[in-house]
Amino acid sequence: MAERPEDLNLPNAVITRIIKEALPDGVNVSKEARRAISQAASIFVLYATSCANNFAMKAKRKTLNAGDVMSAVEEMEFERFLQPLREALEAYKKGQKGKKEATEQKRKDKEKQNTDENDKSRDEEEDEQEGENEGEEEDVEN
Repeated sequence: MAERPEDLNLPNAVITRIIKEALPDGVNVSKEARRAISQAASIFVLYATSCANNFAMKAKRKTLNAGDVMSAVEEMEFERFLQPLREALEAYKKGQKGKKEATEQKRKDKEKQNTDENDKSRDEEEDEQEGENEGEEEDVEN
C-alpha cells in the first residue's frame, strides 16, 4: 500500500478528459486547478474505499463489493449520486454479460467449425480408403 496519498494520484490524462467532459466548450482550466482536482479525486477515492472497506469488515469479508461502495457513498452523504451510480453499475453488468455471451458464442462457433472440419477430414479419409480398397479388389480379380 502507498505510504502517502500523493503516491496514489490518478493519471493526468484521465483527469483532463473528465474535466473536459464536465465543462462546456470554451472553458479553460489551469494546470494548478487540474492538479487540485486530481488530488481531490485521489483523496475522494481513498476515503470512499476506506468507508467501503469498513462495511466489508463489519460483514466479516475481505472483498469489497458494489453494495459496500453504495453504502459508503450513502454514509459519506452523497445520496444524490446513488441513482446514477446504480444505473452505471447496471449498464456495466449488462455490458459484461453481453461480452461473456459473445465470447461463449465465439467459442461454440469455433468448436462447431472444428467439429465440421474433423467430420469433413474423416469423410475424405474414408473416401480415399474406399478408393484404395476398390483398386486392390480390381488387382485381385485380374
